[in-house]
Amino acid sequence: MLEAVFGSTSAERVLLFLVARGEGYATEIARTFDTNQSQIQKQLDRMERDGLLVNKVVGRTRVYSLNPRFAFKTELEALVSKAIELSPEKLRETLVLNRRRPRKRNKPL
Repeated sequence: MLEAVFGSTSAERVLLFLVARGEGYATEIARTFDTNQSQIQKQLDRMERDGLLVNKVVGRTRVYSLNPRFAFKTELEALVSKAIELSPEKLRETLVLNRRRPRKRNKPL
């Protein structure tokens, strides 16, 4: 949907994920969209270099989020949030689902 605006499908996916969840890392984003991790990592590196994203290291993982000092952060979030609202329901559910802890043993689904 926003591929024409951001220049690539990978860039669109990175921004959809980060706006929906607030932060994420390359493997997590690639698994969510069932895509190649190297393409996602290239976009993350480019966006960080350009000042759109910032990262922090959590353990051995580099976690990315939108740069709070980016000049157009609120406008970008509004645009991507609107795209999330207009996206198919399955994609919205996938983006909103944010399970990071393992399930408790024998816990019912």
